[in-house]
Amino acid sequence: QVQVVESGGGLVQAGGSLRLSCTASGLSFETYNMGWFRQAPGKEREGISCIIYGSGNTKYSADSVKGRFTISRDNAKKTLYLQMDNLKPEDTAMYYCAAGLQLSSTRCGSRGDTYWGEGTQVTVSS
Repeated sequence: QVQVVESGGGLVQAGGSLRLSCTASGLSFETYNMGWFRQAPGKEREGISCIIYGSGNTKYSADSVKGRFTISRDNAKKTLYLQMDNLKPEDTAMYYCAAGLQLSSTRCGSRGDTYWGEGTQVTVSS
């Protein structure tokens, strides 16, 4: 049974930092493209940062987070990370980890067989 579990969300002031973690079990983690999506109230879920399987040498970042968020993976620990710096109020959203994505350097999207976590809330106060 595949389980994807996020942690690390919380409340932070604008300009602050948070690090999200995601552990994935029940799958061969190192063979999966992994990524972070977010959904704000009243908006669609969007892919913000994704990383290719294996060495992780191909990454995608949405323009809205480029230069502020850094994605990384530790295959030995089956864990995905998202370092979020210089947070802004508009980053407030539920953040979801996903396993099994379509990925290139210019786009990242889900597939019919993508595994999702239940999300972790990030709230940035002004």
